[in-house]
Amino acid sequence: MLRAMFAALSKVIAQFSDPAFRGVLLRALAASTALFVVVWIGAWLALSWTGTVLSDWIAAQDVDGYIVTVVQWLFGALSVAGVLVASFLLFPAATAVILSFLLEDIAAAVERRYYPGLPAARDQPVMEALRAALAFAGITILLNLLALPLYLLLLFVPPLNLFVFYGLNGYLLGREYFELVALRRLEETVARRLRRRYRGRVFMAGVIGAFLLTLPLINLVAPIVATGLMVHVFEQVRRHGGVPEAAGT
Repeated sequence: MLRAMFAALSKVIAQFSDPAFRGVLLRALAASTALFVVVWIGAWLALSWTGTVLSDWIAAQDVDGYIVTVVQWLFGALSVAGVLVASFLLFPAATAVILSFLLEDIAAAVERRYYPGLPAARDQPVMEALRAALAFAGITILLNLLALPLYLLLLFVPPLNLFVFYGLNGYLLGREYFELVALRRLEETVARRLRRRYRGRVFMAGVIGAFLLTLPLINLVAPIVATGLMVHVFEQVRRHGGVPEAAGT
């Protein structure tokens, strides 16, 4: 299974030289960069506002001005760390929105090169994919926020903290990306049954995607790589499971 997974990943990386794939890659890179900036600015503004409110409240308690200054300094320092943590937690979920607009182009480029005999996929409306992506983003953010105390508790217990983060997000990303890819060609019930049957392979692909999303700079193209990888995983398990090519067309 590991050999097949890394063989699929190498195919995605090799396709970076494909003009059709490169066009999607550049669009994803621009969208990811813009999204990353928005996440950083949003997190910074939220934390700055919280720090101002807290400082004003402390100042209203008639405490020594030195204490207020110390609190402001500490919160400023923590804000930097908070922005990093926020982007670390939110970026995997936010990239699902990018994927909803680029899914068809990515999957089609991979299929043209490696699976040319496939019939046309189901024409999935953008709004359908966007609704699914927003629902996934909401669930991912919620679960990561609920797991945040555990992340902080395990902050100084590596690699256990990483296992928890990549385990949770690997499951979520694997499930979401597989179903988005599979629903282009299969009925929903068939797609979910196939995902459950090959849950280990889907989970591993999700962990790879989650890992790439946490690497600086590489995370900007991670949605493309993760989607391309999942197209290969889907074709592997579909053919191994004897599922028809285009039950959803």
